[in-house]
Amino acid sequence: MDRIPILRMGDFLLVTIQVDMHDQLAMTLQDDLTSQIEKTGAKGVLIDISALEMVDSFIGRMIANISGMSRILDASTVVVGMQPAVAITLVELGLSLAGVQTALNVDRGMQRLRADVAGKEADDGRHQE
Repeated sequence: MDRIPILRMGDFLLVTIQVDMHDQLAMTLQDDLTSQIEKTGAKGVLIDISALEMVDSFIGRMIANISGMSRILDASTVVVGMQPAVAITLVELGLSLAGVQTALNVDRGMQRLRADVAGKEADDGRHQE
């Protein structure tokens, strides 16, 4: 697989990683996702990594980079479905994934994205007054 599908769900983009990530695939996902955020005006990105059994330091940094780039493009990012072994590995590698929001599952992740968007819209309304 050369690309990971990015699905649009209203104001959000949904990425479900179903294959083992290698470095080039992660770079392609980063480029594709930032392009889709810009093209669609998405307000949030949900990344489901429940199928990933292993994450190395490069992939961990790419997740943090994707979240940071999304934030710069005014889209919140939530990573969901992290397996305990992946969380342990990231901590052991010293990767705290600062700025990356997480949730246990897709439902909670979508709730978090909706809350972020509602908060931003409320802030925008206050700044326009």
